[in-house]
Amino acid sequence: MIDNIKAIPESQGETISVVGDNYRIIISGKQTGGEYAVIDMLVPPGGGPGPHAHAGFQELFYLVDGELEFKTEAGKYNAKKGDFIHIPKGGEVHCFKNISNTTAHLLCTVIPAGLDAFFEEIGKATTPGVFLPPPALSAEEIARLSGVAEKYGQKVYPPNYFDFQ
Repeated sequence: MIDNIKAIPESQGETISVVGDNYRIIISGKQTGGEYAVIDMLVPPGGGPGPHAHAGFQELFYLVDGELEFKTEAGKYNAKKGDFIHIPKGGEVHCFKNISNTTAHLLCTVIPAGLDAFFEEIGKATTPGVFLPPPALSAEEIARLSGVAEKYGQKVYPPNYFDFQ
């Protein structure tokens, strides 16, 4: 095999719990010179990140299995197995939630990398497929999370952000 081609077995990559979801960083920005990162995401029923935005990078999602409701300021979209979602650069507020009774599985690519490092900083190490309970978000924890998010070019919005849209 050519030296610069990467083959990453399913058994490799750091697995972390973020907001109660299970994320395996398949390839990190450290491995790609910051060009991109790929994250394998397992989202339990009712799981998913709250409203957030990131102007400096794009996020690409391929839904391998399950059903997710994506919300943006433009509306919502129910994504099903095989659907592809592109969140372009620019900072549009968005979030997603697993609206089914089974675990949703998606692949997330971020260009450039950085989201992977954010997840490493806020997440907890876990085992693939093991879901840790979402952390309790006190006012202090929300302030800390917002500060870490800003460090990685993100802005976090209140959970009820889209209720006012």
